[in-house]
Amino acid sequence: QVQLVESGGGLVQAGGSLRVSCAASGRTFSSTTMGWFRQTPGKEREFVAAISVSGTFTYYADSVKGRVTISRDNARNTVYLRMNSLQSEDTAVYYCAGTVKRAIDLKSGVKPDYWGQGTQVTVST
Repeated sequence: QVQLVESGGGLVQAGGSLRVSCAASGRTFSSTTMGWFRQTPGKEREFVAAISVSGTFTYYADSVKGRVTISRDNARNTVYLRMNSLQSEDTAVYYCAGTVKRAIDLKSGVKPDYWGQGTQVTVST
């Protein structure tokens, strides 16, 4: 089992930047593929980004590519999502996720094994 706790969400102006973090505990973090998803009311949770266990491979949704960077610090058991040039469409609850599968699998639609509780990101215009 992996416990995931997100932090760093909040209110940001359009065009601004924000970094959200996810602290993991439980299962060995360094052998867990990590990802970020987001969800808005009435919509399905959607993939945002994923990172392989070593951090070598990263994958992004087309909607955020070039504006978002996922990274991880295995020494701190933490994964980050840095978001730049935020737009109103980025407003959502952002969920940290973990899986024993590959990062590309998360992008391909495979459901994660573990979820955090979510952190709200609101972009004001």
